[in-house]
Amino acid sequence: MHMDHAKRIAGEFGLAEERVRAVIELLDAGNTIPFIARYRKEAHGSIDDQTLRAISERLEYLRGLDKRRGEIEKALTEQGVLTEELREKLSAAVTLAQLEDLYRPYRPKRRTRATVARERGLEPLAQWLLALRGPGDAAGEAEKYISDEVPDAQSALAGARDIIAENISDDADLRGRLRELINREGVLETAAAREGDSVYAMYYGFREGAAAMAPHRVLAINRGEREGFLKVALTVPEDRAVAIIKRAYCFPGSASTAEVAAACEDAWERLLFPSLERELRGDLTDRANAGAIKVFATNLHELLMQPPVKGRAVLGVDPGFRTGCKLAVVDENGKVLETGVGYFTLPGETRRREQAASLIRGMVRRHGVTAIAIGNGTASRESEQFIASLLPELPGAAYAIVSEAGASVYSASPMAAEEFPDFDLTLRSAVSIARRLQDPLAELVKIDPKSIGVGQYQHDLKEAELTAALDGVVEQCVNDVGVEVSTASAPLLSRVAGIGPALARNIVAYREANGIPTRAALKKVPKLGPRAFEQCAGFLRVAGSSEPLDATAVHPESYEKARELLRRLGVSPAELKNGGVPDIQARAGAYGTEKLAGELEIGLPTLTDILAELRRPGRDPREELPAPVLRTDVMDIKDLKPGMELTGTVRNVIDFGAFVDIGVHQDGLVHISRLSDRFVRHPSDVVKVGDVVKVWVVEADPAKGRIALTMVKSKLK
Repeated sequence: MHMDHAKRIAGEFGLAEERVRAVIELLDAGNTIPFIARYRKEAHGSIDDQTLRAISERLEYLRGLDKRRGEIEKALTEQGVLTEELREKLSAAVTLAQLEDLYRPYRPKRRTRATVARERGLEPLAQWLLALRGPGDAAGEAEKYISDEVPDAQSALAGARDIIAENISDDADLRGRLRELINREGVLETAAAREGDSVYAMYYGFREGAAAMAPHRVLAINRGEREGFLKVALTVPEDRAVAIIKRAYCFPGSASTAEVAAACEDAWERLLFPSLERELRGDLTDRANAGAIKVFATNLHELLMQPPVKGRAVLGVDPGFRTGCKLAVVDENGKVLETGVGYFTLPGETRRREQAASLIRGMVRRHGVTAIAIGNGTASRESEQFIASLLPELPGAAYAIVSEAGASVYSASPMAAEEFPDFDLTLRSAVSIARRLQDPLAELVKIDPKSIGVGQYQHDLKEAELTAALDGVVEQCVNDVGVEVSTASAPLLSRVAGIGPALARNIVAYREANGIPTRAALKKVPKLGPRAFEQCAGFLRVAGSSEPLDATAVHPESYEKARELLRRLGVSPAELKNGGVPDIQARAGAYGTEKLAGELEIGLPTLTDILAELRRPGRDPREELPAPVLRTDVMDIKDLKPGMELTGTVRNVIDFGAFVDIGVHQDGLVHISRLSDRFVRHPSDVVKVGDVVKVWVVEADPAKGRIALTMVKSKLK
């Protein structure tokens, strides 16, 4: 382990160095982040899993930097140019850009104007011009270099200027200062690249300082430029940039000043500015990419942690027009009980609508359905009106609109085919929609997180980085909630720390053949060795096990300590099976928590976690959040009037605001300026996906299907 990494990361994150060192050792030993976060708190001082993930990413970057530093040192050694001074500069570089600047003069180049001039023997002339400090005859000196390839003194000076310009553009220190100037004062200007209106109209004649530009604007401008709608230019204080170069290379009173100054201007225009502009645009894109990925990850986390609707049989409705609406009833555990197709979204089909009404009434009554989940895609509006019209005859039933983003991707996947070989694609979607209401996490893990529809500009983002971030979120959510071994699907199990897809399939196959009555029985699953068991066991629950602790998040490595704890507090393990020990924390407090930790020889964080689990075994953190809004009535966008107060659910949070489902077909936008009466840096500071919020209608435009909302009543105007 590179000791400097622990020191540097500790400084950047404001953490104790020995804590960071412990995290690095745990990661290097192959432990998963959920396991480190939950079961090794004493080692790292209870650092949360998001910070652990950030430490892991930073460590990877620094190790990548080390690797590149080694490659550059090797290349410079082979060229015989690695001086002690250069080695020290390479050691001091803290970013990839600084490393590449130092390597730039020595990097193998494609043929350039300077290469040609060097081949013609003009390097000594370039050095003479740079070294001259007083009077001299530049043209006379240049005549010494006339040859078959250099016809006259002017050609020789032109070649020398090319060499000087390239040397200037390779000057690492100078590039650093110019980069700083451009990053600080560069302004992006955009204009229309073709006639006519487009979705990029707001960027026709737009200018903003690059340093302050919001991620969504950078990504929109990039896309507009790529699609041929926008011309983009970076403007910078050129005079100051050229003055910085001249100060470094020109000497007043030198006879060569005019030649060197011309080379400085050429270096800026032809080499430095284009290269630094590309770099700045790339950095802006990287920053926007990181910002958009962060928003996407936050939204995904909130969506996956939506409270489950437990204990209800649910009717899932996948709306459609011509092909009808696919219907699927699932019991409270998500098992499919009945499927069907209803035709009720097209006007004028009275007989078919009556048949559909009869079919739905029968399904609801036969299976005791109390919740109806309607997908929010095509024909959702019509489906909602029809279902709402039936509710007066179905006491106790209510409906919710469920995002069906990704449902069609799932339906067509090999996973869905394996799960429902006898269903067509749309029936699979109806089952998925019903289960999304019951347990969003268990259902949404079957879908590529990029298809879940809570991002912005996701198709413009770096695929690998986005995938890694979203997979991290899914892993965190699954392990935070815990997974019941007896019912979990392979996709859900595969997201548990230490398992993965192949082992998940082995667990399901073993369960179907033999059952898994206890956590210990997991050790019999093929390929589930001691290492995998250590990582995954605490996150897997076995509700009906003969060992009561198997239904909790207490790790098997702590069972002896937990049993000893129960003995000392006078609690029988049987009490755990009857819903836990509500007063266990009070008992521990009376005994003395510090004293208990000392006697049991465990850390306070682990003791605190064990007590919380024994109080409420297998607690689901999602159940502490407000439940989804179930509706019994329906509204149209035409019913909305300015000033109307409504309750809605936040469906997506983006850089410029939040989209809120208020029970009409179209989500309304609360612009960032209307989220709060105080300054809002980013919408995610105020709202998150799944929040139930009070809003007022600012305006509704039925023709464009746009609804503007406010969460601050005073901002109705």
